[in-house]
Amino acid sequence: MSNAASNAVARRAQNVGQVQQAGEQSKPTMAQQIERMKPEIARVLPKHMDADRIARIALTLIRKNPDLANCTTESFLGALMTCSQLGFEPGSPTQEAYIIPRKGQAEFQLGYQGMVTLFYQHPMAASLKVETVYEKDYFEHEEGLEERLVHRPHQNGPRGNAIAYYSVATLSNGGKTFKVMYPTEIETRRQRSSSPNSPAWRNDYDEMAKKTVLRNHFKALPKSAALARAMAHDETVRTDVQPDAIDVPPEYLQEPPAITA
Repeated sequence: MSNAASNAVARRAQNVGQVQQAGEQSKPTMAQQIERMKPEIARVLPKHMDADRIARIALTLIRKNPDLANCTTESFLGALMTCSQLGFEPGSPTQEAYIIPRKGQAEFQLGYQGMVTLFYQHPMAASLKVETVYEKDYFEHEEGLEERLVHRPHQNGPRGNAIAYYSVATLSNGGKTFKVMYPTEIETRRQRSSSPNSPAWRNDYDEMAKKTVLRNHFKALPKSAALARAMAHDETVRTDVQPDAIDVPPEYLQEPPAITA
């Protein structure tokens, strides 16, 4: 190759590199994308919540979790929009919702406290509680024609290991219903979930067990529209940040497995 041709090739490679570098520099950062999305967030938030605060929370999550910072921008913004539309601050002490990194994507994860919060939005909801039963507690559980649930927590010292989890719901018409699950059932559900060894299961096993009980209990309970949406989006990846996309059958969602925790 002549010197002239070699120089031309070198100049072309240099120009391509400069164009690529310029393209990378012009791509907005995650922080810039969050800032740009604040007007959309403000439109979908409940009146008592603030878009600036949600943006600050989102940036804090990214700073604290390198894996979350490395997720695709589209999936993080989608999860943030889902939290906003449901009225949750992701990762807050209320433990209602989270944004979790998984395989380079940010997924929305509903906490059991979030499920309880959304249950109360239904006009028939009167009360709902979820409890853990321990070895030294007094516990009676019967199913069939005469259902029975009695739980008296042990009050003197450590209560031992968990032996059951249950939820009890009371409706505005006076009806009551409960759901009990035992550790072997919880383990079966965990093993069949999409992420059985996730940080949530490793670090907050009891919370995830309670969520599993609630998810099963809700099959027999009236659900608010918000609760139905939240459960449909739980542990999924959303890449469409348009506000009305939360009501659309999810082409943009990573479908959950048939049985989830």
